[in-house]
Amino acid sequence: MEHVNVARGDAVVLHDINLDIRTGEHVAILGPNGCGKSTLIKTITCECYPIVAPETRIRLLGRERWDVSQLRQHLGVVEANLPGERTGVTRGMDAVVAGFFSASTLWPNLHVTPEMREKAYVAMERMQARHLEGKLVGEMSAGEQRRIMIARALVHAPGMLLLDEPSNALDIAAQRELREALRSVARHGTGILMVTHHLADILPETERVIMMREGRIVADGSKDELIDAGQLGTLFGTDVHVTQKDGYWHWY
Repeated sequence: MEHVNVARGDAVVLHDINLDIRTGEHVAILGPNGCGKSTLIKTITCECYPIVAPETRIRLLGRERWDVSQLRQHLGVVEANLPGERTGVTRGMDAVVAGFFSASTLWPNLHVTPEMREKAYVAMERMQARHLEGKLVGEMSAGEQRRIMIARALVHAPGMLLLDEPSNALDIAAQRELREALRSVARHGTGILMVTHHLADILPETERVIMMREGRIVADGSKDELIDAGQLGTLFGTDVHVTQKDGYWHWY
């Protein structure tokens, strides 16, 4: 991204964003609620578009123009909200396979191949979710639903997995299980771009942290450089204390 500004409604919510992320890189975008993190993800996935200006450029995987359905085959996207439709009739395996069609469920007109189901099994295995293949999504816990959503995003074997607030609505045990599953994804070569305002979401495999405030990137550097009580206190506007255990950072 070069000199990217994005408006939502009448308000400009991203200001002069300049950003370069490599495929396969593990990056956390950290900042308070309302700072523009989610809009940045939506701009990467072409759900939001920048204000047209001569100096503005966006290039994704080497190209400036994409058919969005084709782009989704290269980027696995998991939004913050849990699934809200068709969950009462869709089982875990069908929800994951539906990721091939960007559909909410397996509609009768969709042709599912054995290869698709095999890839869905692999994605569920990576998310430690094989036991959920026959369970209705609507009967799953929030943590189980999140695993299914991430497996759904992995069926194409994307180069990058984009996660928007992955630990939202999860209890402590589900957060820990999800983070360990994501570590496995990272170790298998899939890049992870994670938006969060929870310090503990940042995986030990994450090398880089981008800090955002009021629609701007205010810091971009290594995790060891930026995960600091002073930096975080300034970012969130409050005094914090920072500790590290088992590769994870925590604050209070």
